[in-house]
Amino acid sequence: MAHEPGRDCMLCPRLADFRQIHRIASPDWHNAPVATWYPGDDSQGGTEKVRLLVVGLAPGLRGANRTGRPFTGDYAGDLLYATMTKFGFAGGQYGADPNDGLALIDAAITNSVRCVPPENKPVAAEINACRPFLQATIARLPNLRAILTLGKIAHDSTARTLGVRVASVPFGHNRQHLMDNYSVFSSYHCSRYNTNTGRLSEKMFEDVFQNIRSFLNN
Repeated sequence: MAHEPGRDCMLCPRLADFRQIHRIASPDWHNAPVATWYPGDDSQGGTEKVRLLVVGLAPGLRGANRTGRPFTGDYAGDLLYATMTKFGFAGGQYGADPNDGLALIDAAITNSVRCVPPENKPVAAEINACRPFLQATIARLPNLRAILTLGKIAHDSTARTLGVRVASVPFGHNRQHLMDNYSVFSSYHCSRYNTNTGRLSEKMFEDVFQNIRSFLNN
């Protein structure tokens, strides 16, 4: 199976219809499945550099769905990339644009669902339909050691991807589980909603990355 869905993927009719609405309304947007972002040029071995995979929920409507790069163009990206840069997983200046010059270091970023869902809420059938792409992405990373899941949906889908019973690895902020030889760290999603409501603070998010950095350094 291909590791990324095609531009006109029809596995999820609801998402395909939603995508088409925005292709008509905003023809200059990406409006297609958002591919995994790897460090450097993937054709030059970017997959072999990856030791950390960040797994989000789905592209934001005016974020990655607009720009075509994961977590780029909305608040979630502001917090994610600032934190990744602080802990050495990204370098350069994040400018909310795929051409901003930001580069990933030893890390890749993907989503559980590759197409934008209405109200940012994919349904179970859509998560299941996209899971083979997550599985194929993980299989491409021979030196992967750590996975960061952002939110419960990403956490549960990652567990199922790795063949682990979800009930045995319950989601919780700043928890760590061993799943199929990978250390999986979980965090509340870095969305504006979570930060505005106080569910997630900058320090709480940094604490997760500090644990990941310490794990990889050891």
